[in-house]
Amino acid sequence: MTTCLGIESTAHTFSCSIVDEESILSDVRSVYKPPEGSGIHPREASRHHADESAAVLRDALATAGVRMSDVDVIAYSAGPGLGPCLRVGAVVARCLSSYHAKPLVPVNHAVGHIELGIRLTGARDPLVLLVSGGHCMILLFSGRRWRVIGETLDITPGQLLDQFGRELGFASPCGAKIEELASRSSRYIRLPYTVKGNDVSYSGLLTAAKKALEGNRVEDVCYSLQETAFAMLTEATERALAFSRKEELMVVGGVAANRRLADMLATICNRQGARLHVVPIKYAGDCGAQIACTGLPAYKAGISVEPSRAFVRQSWRIDSTDVPWRGDGTYKERAADLID
Repeated sequence: MTTCLGIESTAHTFSCSIVDEESILSDVRSVYKPPEGSGIHPREASRHHADESAAVLRDALATAGVRMSDVDVIAYSAGPGLGPCLRVGAVVARCLSSYHAKPLVPVNHAVGHIELGIRLTGARDPLVLLVSGGHCMILLFSGRRWRVIGETLDITPGQLLDQFGRELGFASPCGAKIEELASRSSRYIRLPYTVKGNDVSYSGLLTAAKKALEGNRVEDVCYSLQETAFAMLTEATERALAFSRKEELMVVGGVAANRRLADMLATICNRQGARLHVVPIKYAGDCGAQIACTGLPAYKAGISVEPSRAFVRQSWRIDSTDVPWRGDGTYKERAADLID
C-alpha cells in the first residue's frame, strides 16, 4: 500500500498528514495566530511555519505510527497562497525528498480541497462550491480539469468575514465569531446584494456593513452580513446547479463549516432534487490531508518533480491545472510541462 506525506503551508496553517489509499493516518496542524484586530502577516506566518515544522512533522509521523523510511511519496502545497508561507513548505518538502530519496509531488491547494472532500463524502460527480478565505468558486469537472462557472469578482466570503471581524477587533480567522454573533439576532438590516450571472461581488457589502455598525447592534449587523453574503452565494449556486443538471452538490473550504450556509444550500438541493455533501468540519479548513490525498493519485498518474525543480506559485488557478487521475487515460508528462 502506498503511503503519502502531505505538507500544507499556504497561509496561516502549517500541517503534515500521512495517508494511504484507505485511511487518513494522521493530520497534525499548527496555526499562526495574529494579534487581535490584525490579519495574517505573511512574513510572521512564515516564521511560525519554519519554527513549528519539525514538531508538526514529528507528531504526524508518530501519530501515524510510521517513519520517514515508510513514506513512499512526499506532496506539498505549491500554490496558490502567500509566497513566504508557500516557500517554507516547499523547502521542507524538497529537503525531505532529497535526503530520503522520495518522489516529490507539487499540489494545487484548491484541487486539494476538492480531492479531500470527494474522499470524505463519497461524492461521485458533483457540482463543487469551494468557499474559503482564499477561494470562492463554483466548479464542475470537464476535460480533465475543474472548470469555473461562477466566482467572486473581488473578495471571497472568507475575506469578507475576516475583514469585517477585524473591524470589530477580532483576529483572523473571524468566521466562527461572526457566526456566533449572528446567531443572537434575527433583525435584518438592508445591505447591498450583488449577483451578476453566476458571479458575486462582496466589496460593496463589506463597506456597507462597516457603516451599518454606526447606530445598530453588532449582532444585527453580523446577522445581516451573513444572511446577505450567503444568500448571494446560494442564488448563484442554485443557478449553476439547475444549468449543469448535476445530481450532487459538494461544499468544501473553510467557510463550509458555517451551519447557516449549509442550511441555505440544503434548501436549494431539495428544490433541485440534488444530494448535498458538506466536507466534515474537522477537514473544512486548510490541512495536510488535502495535500496528501491529492499527491497520492497525482503520483500514480505520473506527476512528480525533481527536488531541484520544486516550485511555488502564489497565483495558480484551479482551471489551469490538469487532473489526469479524473480524466481519460494515463498522463505521463512531467509536472513542469503539466503546469506551464
